[in-house]
Amino acid sequence: MKSSSSNNQVPAEQANSSRVPLIFLVVVGLIIGALVWLGPTIANSFRVQDGRFYVGSECSVETPDGTINLERDEAKLATTAVALAARGAETPDTSGIDPAVIQRLADGPADDAGPSLRCEGTAADDLPEQELTPTGLTPRAQRLRDEMTEVFGDQPLGGFAPGGVSQGHGAESTHYSGRGIDVFFRPITEENRREGWILAQWLIAHADDLDIQYVIFDDKIWSAHSSRGHWQTYDAPEPASDILRHRDHVHVDVLRGEPR
Repeated sequence: MKSSSSNNQVPAEQANSSRVPLIFLVVVGLIIGALVWLGPTIANSFRVQDGRFYVGSECSVETPDGTINLERDEAKLATTAVALAARGAETPDTSGIDPAVIQRLADGPADDAGPSLRCEGTAADDLPEQELTPTGLTPRAQRLRDEMTEVFGDQPLGGFAPGGVSQGHGAESTHYSGRGIDVFFRPITEENRREGWILAQWLIAHADDLDIQYVIFDDKIWSAHSSRGHWQTYDAPEPASDILRHRDHVHVDVLRGEPR
């Protein structure tokens, strides 16, 4: 004789299937809660600029306590303040920026001189091609030189000359078209490397304003064509001397533009 309780048992498959909607609802509820909680943060991490889609902050600084995100204007302000302070000049108000950012940009990494700032690249594609000015630079490169001088003062420069240069650089060098400037930090010392990085990081923070294409220094290269804006290892041509590795000078150039 069969037990009457067996007629009241729910098959295992049916019991499991009845739990699926409940689990699904719980998961959906957790996702919705997370979106409500993190919504403003997520929304602020997405940007559309010049028809391009970006995720995350425009710039960031690696500090001993972690990564600190910066808006572009904050990066420009911070790097300018550090550059002026290094000259003993009056600095702008940076009270709205984490002091750890200013400290790291001024001192660099504790173990070795190097980059701490990352800024996204946004190379403009609607610029006209330019001819040389009497200085041997294009108007864009001359503007870059003027802006550097205003912040950093007179610097030992090279890579251009009245009438242009036609030798002394690689075959595809931007120096030949009057778009490249070299800023020298000689001899190669820890102090000069740190000063070079103050300039290099100021340049990438202002790259959008000054139509900068490449910055090369100390075996590293930054490109406006890289949307993430990280410094990459620079592969110098052989024989890879200190000059070709850009260990004793910061190279910066501006975009060529298109013929009109």
